[in-house]
Amino acid sequence: MPDTHDLILVAVIAAGTAVTRFLPFLLFPPGRKKPRWLLRLSNVLPSAVIAMLIVYCLKDVYFSKTQGFLPELISLAVVFLLHLWKRQSLLSIVGGTICYMVLIQHFFNH
Repeated sequence: MPDTHDLILVAVIAAGTAVTRFLPFLLFPPGRKKPRWLLRLSNVLPSAVIAMLIVYCLKDVYFSKTQGFLPELISLAVVFLLHLWKRQSLLSIVGGTICYMVLIQHFFNH
């Protein structure tokens, strides 16, 4: 039988998840005009998240050796070109990830 602590932990996690899922629908019901700040945030947030992901993914890149930055640079170019071509974020992310994995597994072995 699980401990009381474990049950409380699961209940708190479930409640936190439910609140974060339902709160936006309660605060901004359909048919109600959205605030300007929310509309602005919805326009700029995707680009900000992508910029943060780029910084995070490239933070440990070493430019002293070609093996240290070439796979990342090629994969970044693939993501950029795929996004320019199809304008599909998921395709760009998956394509760049596959490109990076193939490069580091087959061409840039450490």
